[in-house]
Amino acid sequence: MEQVVVNLLTKAAKYTVEGGHISLTAQREGDEMVLRVRDTGVGIASEFLPRVFDLFTQAERSLDRSEGGLGIGLCLVKRLVDLHGGTVEAQSVLGHGSEFVVRMPVMQATLPVLPLHVIESALPTAKRCRVLIVDDNVDAAQSLALLLTASGREVRMAHDGPTAVDAAVDYRPDLAIMDIGLPGLDGYELERMHQQSVLQHALLVAITGYGQEKDRVRSLAAGFDHHLVKPVNFDRVQEILALVSATVS
Repeated sequence: MEQVVVNLLTKAAKYTVEGGHISLTAQREGDEMVLRVRDTGVGIASEFLPRVFDLFTQAERSLDRSEGGLGIGLCLVKRLVDLHGGTVEAQSVLGHGSEFVVRMPVMQATLPVLPLHVIESALPTAKRCRVLIVDDNVDAAQSLALLLTASGREVRMAHDGPTAVDAAVDYRPDLAIMDIGLPGLDGYELERMHQQSVLQHALLVAITGYGQEKDRVRSLAAGFDHHLVKPVNFDRVQEILALVSATVS
């Protein structure tokens, strides 16, 4: 829940100019806890509202584009709220601020404390899938890493080509998710990793803003197994992870 609140407040602060206002409220409504974060910022265009919780969504706005996309932290918010059995929705008018509403079920009774041996027996005994994320957008990499960690995966990050090669040698990932527009990570670097056999058994996923057929053919020719176009549907990432996890002993 800390991550949910922090990401919503960070989004509000990022898109609210000096002199604006941000409010955070929480109250019980029936069987739900309702958390609202409102701001008087630039708002979100109506055509982007249905996609604000998609990974890496980029929306036009009046602020500097170097501040990143709308959907990085918001995708994490939605996934964490989903894990708690709740819902989150966005309401906004361009130029008139935004409101994000999180609804969470209220626990009706205190759960019994399980004996330690029961808790231990419920923990998974299988080896966790190792994922390497390569992206020079640190916020994007960290948000995706949090999502994957919350899903039970072991994650390591790299933010440039040479570091990615070193991480692959040391980490031996089962799955590598790479931004193929990353400076310093070209076909040669990928080939180096293949030559060193560090990715011999890893599934390679390209994440890119280019989705034409020629782009898919190029990434597959470079050695990638999957080609995902931004904004990335995290459900699709989960499907690929399920294939990898099935082969990890």
